[in-house]
Amino acid sequence: MQSLKKKLTHGVMVLGVSFAMMVSAVAADFTTTKKLAERGDATAQVTLGDMYSDGEGVPQNYTKAVEWYQKSANQGDAIAQNNLGALYYNGEGVRQDYAKAREWYLKAVNQGNAIAQFNLGVMYANGEDVRQDYTKAVEWYQKSANQGNADAQNALGVMYSNGEGVRQDYTKAHEWYLRAANQGDAIAQFNLGAMYSSSTGVRQDYTKAREWYLKAANQDYDIAQNALGDIYRKGEGVRQDYAKAHEWYLRAANQGNAIAQYTLGVMYGNGIGVKQNIITAKEWFGKSCDSGIQEGCDNYRILHLE
Repeated sequence: MQSLKKKLTHGVMVLGVSFAMMVSAVAADFTTTKKLAERGDATAQVTLGDMYSDGEGVPQNYTKAVEWYQKSANQGDAIAQNNLGALYYNGEGVRQDYAKAREWYLKAVNQGNAIAQFNLGVMYANGEDVRQDYTKAVEWYQKSANQGNADAQNALGVMYSNGEGVRQDYTKAHEWYLRAANQGDAIAQFNLGAMYSSSTGVRQDYTKAREWYLKAANQDYDIAQNALGDIYRKGEGVRQDYAKAHEWYLRAANQGNAIAQYTLGVMYGNGIGVKQNIITAKEWFGKSCDSGIQEGCDNYRILHLE
């Protein structure tokens, strides 16, 4: 299932003494923005909605985010219309309502909003408030992808890879993944790595697989981190290195990746690349069990009885 994107976000790193300066700047920005929003400025209203939605310069408050997005959306602001749709979709600040979500997305797409186009594609792909229709999903993904939306480009890659709504075409899947990956989309980077690792539509190339996995893993994409652990554990395209495998599995496991948690249990239980430690093995099997891995539950019970 694809996840819906409300808007483009930008991470900010705040270190040391700059923190106080940043807080003051944000507070001043909030005050100024609020004054403009109260005067009816649609752009300020959507910005204020963003601040409440993200908890930027003000405590997070989805109800207030809805209030300000609504004011801006009623003035025809496409970004506010999309963001309001996303809040209805996720049930944040309002009761979850797919019909209202789709209504607001449609208003935004009528103005050419690329993120809303992607979001409508997701609804058709998942069959939410509409009959599931992969062909329509592809149509909306295509419109969004043509505007450069990386999420839509990756989604198109998935559709071509799976043959959903289009004839299966690994060459086109690779093309769309590459477009998204070159924009820094971590999921697309992982998908490219998986194609090279499994020789799906391309010649098997573990070196390229590792390169793409690494790009995604460095963005903290846990599935790619787990995949890197596999590559180092198996020695695929690299010298077998259990220490590096353990490092990547641990990073993935600490983000809740159930497969990595289970694999760490196996490594500690059998002393593979680490000193055998049954207590630690049991802990990781327990975590993987809690995450839904039945083998983790079974191994936890076995070790618990010993």
